Amino acid sequence: MKVCLTTLLLFASCSFGQNTTPASPEMPAASQTSQSSPAVQNSGALTQKGFDRIVKEVRHELVMLPRYDVFDDLSYQVAPDGSVVLKGAVVNPTLKSDAENAVKRIEGVERVDNQIEVLPTSPMDDRIRRATYRAIYGNEVLSQYSLRAVPPIHIIVKNGHVTLAGVVSSAMDKQIAEVQSKSVPGVFSVTNDLQVEDKQGNK
Repeated sequence: MKVCLTTLLLFASCSFGQNTTPASPEMPAASQTSQSSPAVQNSGALTQKGFDRIVKEVRHELVMLPRYDVFDDLSYQVAPDGSVVLKGAVVNPTLKSDAENAVKRIEGVERVDNQIEVLPTSPMDDRIRRATYRAIYGNEVLSQYSLRAVPPIHIIVKNGHVTLAGVVSSAMDKQIAEVQSKSVPGVFSVTNDLQVEDKQGNK
């Protein structure tokens, strides 16, 4: 049961409890209140209702983190016993601890394994982040995405290598984002992990 939250760019409702699914602040982020029925069965495993609630609340807490932005990428996995694994990469080390603390407060979460990577400090990577942002969101086709509260194409840079994460509306937009990223001077490689939403707004 795995749900991934790719940097702040969601467009459609996630299919919780299934395979990797992007999630971002662009998707509805209203948290759910605790259910009146028990969230955990006698066996120690979550009920489906309890599992779904935790998945939604974890996602909500992560996308609402004030320091989470276009240069970060967060994902998570909720286990049947209520434990949560946090993954991804962030620029600000405080964001890693903020994410863990936010998830720990959720009712029913038994344990948090924080595997979020803090990206190394690098003036070169900072330059590439800014240049890649301009190359992508300054593009005539992709500029529509810059109008959202949190732009949905996340740009992760590590030692000159760029990874694109998030959700876009079409395969063409995904390809254009990759081409624009590769045009930035100093970029060694580009990994395009962007997801394409379907006509119903799902990944």
